[in-house]
Amino acid sequence: MSLEIRSQMWLCAKQELTLAVRSRWLQIFAVVFAGLALLVASSGYILSGGSGVQDFARTAVSLVQLVLLLVPLAALVFGVLELTPDRGAAELLYSQPVARSTILAGKLLGLFQALVAAQAIGFGAAGLIVFSGAGEAGLAGFVGVVLGSIVLTAVFLGLAALVSAGHFGRRRTRALAIAMVIWFGGVVLFDVAALGLASTLRSGQASRLLITSVLVNPVDAVRTAALMGIEGTAAFGAASLAFLRFTGGPVGAAVWLGGSLLAWIVVPPLLAAIRLRRSDI
Repeated sequence: MSLEIRSQMWLCAKQELTLAVRSRWLQIFAVVFAGLALLVASSGYILSGGSGVQDFARTAVSLVQLVLLLVPLAALVFGVLELTPDRGAAELLYSQPVARSTILAGKLLGLFQALVAAQAIGFGAAGLIVFSGAGEAGLAGFVGVVLGSIVLTAVFLGLAALVSAGHFGRRRTRALAIAMVIWFGGVVLFDVAALGLASTLRSGQASRLLITSVLVNPVDAVRTAALMGIEGTAAFGAASLAFLRFTGGPVGAAVWLGGSLLAWIVVPPLLAAIRLRRSDI
């Protein structure tokens, strides 16, 4: 990548970051995410009849589901809203002497920075409460959940770019509808469908199907990586041992999960850039 292209991309990223920070949608997400993270960190023992602040490990486990539900939704919705401009704005933007792929990369980078910053507020506040009340025990698992949240942000922003490419003006509603279908399918329906299909197969085939579904779905991949990072082979009981046998041990599991997530981060933006380049604007 030449110095000129990098300069153009960072200029687009800076502009997009500025606009994103001013967006009420991002501000609402930051407040909601921070509030829920603080609630999880400060009241985790209440559900089990106790009191006080959870340690980092327990807080991380409690935060996993919040991250898996909220982060993909925010990245998809906010990404589609910001990446689907009005036709007049799109004509002005893409008429500049800058490659469309460079503009897209810059906008994605700016949105990624904005969403990660919004999440950092919640994670930082929760982390301070946990550290002040329970010390640093289990900090590595908490950091793993933060990294998983960042990865999911990148994955679903790429999917938002793919959905938005070629949609302008009145088509924004259609793009949002597609984004909601992707979120529901990836976060909710995929696991239900996999479990339903597995129940019709023999034990060995069902096990291979469920393990494959974990590697294929980025939400499941992040969930598996985060929980196994926190609890090790005890995360899913016997299923953890089956997963490790299938992938060739902890190192193999990390490679498989990392490769799957890397593909989800890289491929959708590339396809979005190709689609955008071929769009008639």
